[in-house]
Amino acid sequence: MPELPEVETTVRGLARFLDGQRIVRAAVNRPDMRRAFPPDLVQALTGATVTSLGRRAKYGLIHTDRARSLIFHLGMSGRWRIDPEQADKHDHFVIETADHRFALCDPRRFGWVDLVDTPAIAAWPAFAALGPEPLGPDLTAGHLQAALKDRKQAIKLLLLDQRIVAGLGNIYVCEALFRAGIRPTRQGGKVALSALERLVPAIREVLTQSIADGGSSLRDYARPDGELGYFATRFDVYGRTDEACKRGDGGTVQRIMQGGRSSWFCPKCQK
Repeated sequence: MPELPEVETTVRGLARFLDGQRIVRAAVNRPDMRRAFPPDLVQALTGATVTSLGRRAKYGLIHTDRARSLIFHLGMSGRWRIDPEQADKHDHFVIETADHRFALCDPRRFGWVDLVDTPAIAAWPAFAALGPEPLGPDLTAGHLQAALKDRKQAIKLLLLDQRIVAGLGNIYVCEALFRAGIRPTRQGGKVALSALERLVPAIREVLTQSIADGGSSLRDYARPDGELGYFATRFDVYGRTDEACKRGDGGTVQRIMQGGRSSWFCPKCQK
């Protein structure tokens, strides 16, 4: 599933061609994806001008001058295609400007879009409960210490809780915990403040590097221009079962299951 860096990469790719442009046509090619398309979607977007694009957690945002905003989620396999040479049967939603065509392609149809009033976007149900953005100033060691206080659940699972930190996914939590030297099975309430002070910059570092690399491009994901991201070549632990720890400490990367998901870590340097 595309994670925060993939969504951020998508938004930046769209913004290059869509920001400030008037939408001359919008079309829905099927009644639904994971959810039904908003009934007024085409009418609300046709003729509107895009004023800005953004991201909240793993959601992409397209704001318009009509005080309406399109929210999109890429699901398992969704991606935007810019000026595709040929139409695809999985292009479920299309918007066009005078110069470009943008197709939301999703073979598995786990993605979806919604339309909300821009002034009320922070109160949109999925956003109202979200924690701070991991790349924003509100994510601090103090915030994590308060959120994790007395929590017995594993730190790995707590970091995946979107109410604690918005937008973190499995790949980047594994990588950040490795860089911070924290074992994913450690009880959240027992992670020392000094370790959390290492964890916050590790989270920012791994996300920033992945965005610069265009994401991880696992399975079906690709950037809007069709190019593949290459952050996967930098993985320290994710997917590296039984390989030597990159720190050269003699440790071997192990894979365990937590909450139905795989976790990778080095038992020698992550305590």
